[in-house]
Amino acid sequence: MLGYLRGQGVAEPEDVLGEVFLQVARDVHRFKGDELAARKWVFSIARHRAIDEARRRARRPRRGADSVPEVAAPPGPEPFDPALRAALAQLTGDQREVVLLRFVADLPLETVARLTHRSVGAVKALQHRALDQLGKAVSEPEQPTL
Repeated sequence: MLGYLRGQGVAEPEDVLGEVFLQVARDVHRFKGDELAARKWVFSIARHRAIDEARRRARRPRRGADSVPEVAAPPGPEPFDPALRAALAQLTGDQREVVLLRFVADLPLETVARLTHRSVGAVKALQHRALDQLGKAVSEPEQPTL
């Protein structure tokens, strides 16, 4: 879950993860289903929280030069390889979301299609283009600029 949120570019993934699990704990008594249904439910909550966090960031006014900067906690260990993070950043948001849901969350195509409100064919196409682009990014090392 944390890898999914980090891969989606959530600024404070640990905080959002906490929000996700608070909602899960609040609503678990209403959940019915098997393990796959539980994974779909939890990742659906995480996806909505990531979208909410991106909207909040977009609404916040930019800080001026005279404002006091926030004190950030020291960064923890990076769970993603920096090259993978850079390659994921080159994908479109839709491609990145499909790749993360398919391979980090390990959800089946049909579940990803339902979560993202797309057809299975559209998810397959996004996945194919994303994997093709990731393959090119990995096989073509970045050239230094002069």
